[in-house]
Formats: sequence, C-alpha cells, structure tokens
Amino acid sequence: MDNKTLHHRGAALVQPSVLTLAAIAAFAGAARAQPTHYPKPSELPNPYRLVEGWPSLPKSMNGGRWGEVIRVHVDARGNIWVFHRCFNVVPAGSATCLGRGRANPPILEFDPSGRLLKSFGAGLFAYPHGFTIDGDGNLWVTDVNDQETILGMSARNASGVVMGQEVLKLSPEGKVLMTLGKEGVAATGPDGFDRPTSVAVAPNGNIFISDGHAPNQNGAARVVKFSKDGRFIKAWGRKGSAPGEFDEPHDIFVGGSHGWVYVADRRNSRVQVFDQEGNFIVAWKQFGQPSSVFVGKDDTIYVGASFPDPAAKKGESRGIMIGNAIEGSLKAFIPDPADLDNVIRGTSASGIGADSMGSVFAADVGAHNLRKYVKFN
Repeated sequence: MDNKTLHHRGAALVQPSVLTLAAIAAFAGAARAQPTHYPKPSELPNPYRLVEGWPSLPKSMNGGRWGEVIRVHVDARGNIWVFHRCFNVVPAGSATCLGRGRANPPILEFDPSGRLLKSFGAGLFAYPHGFTIDGDGNLWVTDVNDQETILGMSARNASGVVMGQEVLKLSPEGKVLMTLGKEGVAATGPDGFDRPTSVAVAPNGNIFISDGHAPNQNGAARVVKFSKDGRFIKAWGRKGSAPGEFDEPHDIFVGGSHGWVYVADRRNSRVQVFDQEGNFIVAWKQFGQPSSVFVGKDDTIYVGASFPDPAAKKGESRGIMIGNAIEGSLKAFIPDPADLDNVIRGTSASGIGADSMGSVFAADVGAHNLRKYVKFN
C-alpha cells in the first residue's frame, strides 16, 4: 500500500462520531467555564510526605547512587518500573548509556516496598527518554539520540547502526517485540521520528508518540498515532504556539475516564488536551512549564513542572502540580525538595506516575533521584 492510499485509509478511520463530537463540545464548554485566576503553587496545600530511603538500590549498582532518572511508571500489579540513564550524569541533563556496560542496566523493576526485582536493557540505548507500560505489561521506550559520537564514544551498536531515533516495544523480560522508526535516521514521515520524546498506549492498543525533542534536525513537533500492530494512522501538530501546535512536546499520556491525550508542551508552558483522533480540546497554562504528565483513573492529573518565582533560587520553583484532568482545576502542589544550587542541568519530576493507592512517584534528571510520596494519614 502506498503512502497516499495509507493516508486516505487513515483519514477514513479517524472520522469522529456524533457522540465523540458531543463529548468534545461538553469538554470544551467545561474548559471555557474555568476560572481565569489560579492559585500559585505556594498557595496550594501539600498533603503528601516523602518516603525516605525508598527504594533500596543495591550497593552493587553504582554504589547505591542514582544518576539521571528520566521516567517511572507503575504496572497493573503495583510494581514500579524505572527508565534511567545507566547511573550516569554526563553530559549533564542528557547523560549517555554508552560505555556503561552490563553492570548499569537502564531498566529496573521494584516491588512496592522498594526491593529490586529485575534489571535489563544494557546496550539497547544511547540516550534514554520516553517510557510507559501497556495494559499487557509490555514496556515501550524511546531513544532521542541523534549523534554519531558522544563524549568521544561511538553511538553505533554491535550491528554498526547509530542508536536512537526509535521507539521499542519490550516484553517484561526485555525481549524486543516491535520497533517503530528507523534507528539512527531523523525523519518526519509515517515511518520515522526526529527525537521521539515519549510514548503512550491506549486501552485498545493504539500507540501515541510525542515527537520532537529540542533541538532536532527537521523542526519536528507533533504527535504520531499508530495501530496496535504498528501501522501508521495519522499525525498532528507542527512547531508553533497556536492551539494544536507544539514546541518540544516532552511527554504524553492517554488516560482518565475520557481517554484523552495529554501532552506536556514544554516550551509553550502548557498542557494540551486532545481526543484520540487529534481533535484539540483545551490548553492549560496553570500547570506551569511541564516536563511530565500522568492522569489517573480517578481523573487526577499530575504534572512535573517549573514555575517562575523571583523569590526562589535561580528564579523558579519546581515541583508536582496536582489537579483535575477534566476541567483543569488545581488541588495540591508537592514542592521539589532538591536544592537548586546543586542541580547543574536537567529538570525535576522529568517522569511521573501514581499507583492505585494514590502514591506518587517522581523521576529526577537534575537531582539524580527517584522519589516516592504518600498521603498523610
């Protein structure tokens, strides 16, 4: 099937139904009814406490010290999966897995108590970035590397191909089940990416990928949708600041009672919301400059973000904003405990997740940490 035929076939598949349009209208109405003033992070309650000493990272792994941690998610069993940069901290903010070897695997699984259960993935990635878990327990990961050499090391794998520019589907044991994109090739068509930042999987298996980490070769800034079997369906968005446009879509999540698509549109300092056909619903500025987004089944939205704050160190405050994923109201704010004077480069809460008990997990690139929060009793 040629691209033209595929494009028309995809377009036919995504015509919204009357019910979908009605739902969008209702949602948009709720969005328009939002207040124009939102409380500052410091004006919101923080009903969470940090769980000290969680998780138990073995001393055999980098002496028990984290490097840059980019994503965290909870599976259906309640186990916590972490995607990190092989306990490395250089280059700062974009640490590489090159040369780290089998002793520093980038994928770790912990039980709720923080005990390490499993680790794998060495040699698969140069620059780990996006990560999620589908309903079948499979892992989806992205590599945003676009350099042939990093710190003088070749980014080519054992097959001689530059790692990066791809999305992998892995089994819970680490077997590669599917590859999307062309490894080592920057592209913006239906079969390629230019620094794919994150991936989300809908309950029906459809795959949504946020594409366009800044900077990138082609000015990519879009969302790409595939079927469960990896067939291209459609893409939407371009670089810009208008509704439905993006400037570094840094994270993506599909969830909540409506199954909306939530995009952390980082350089535009907003969270954009779409239906699964790519129809724009609303853009929210009240969550700050987002690096990560997660939505629970109870329609609670969690956003790892930074906020301008002249009174704070380096002119900004950081933390996790918590609100309502239907109408955008704000409920709580968990301030980042890190001292920004010790953060060389990279965001906090670069990845975020929550479990069925309401515990919140944050992955830190800048502070080199993995955090767990629980609600006060």
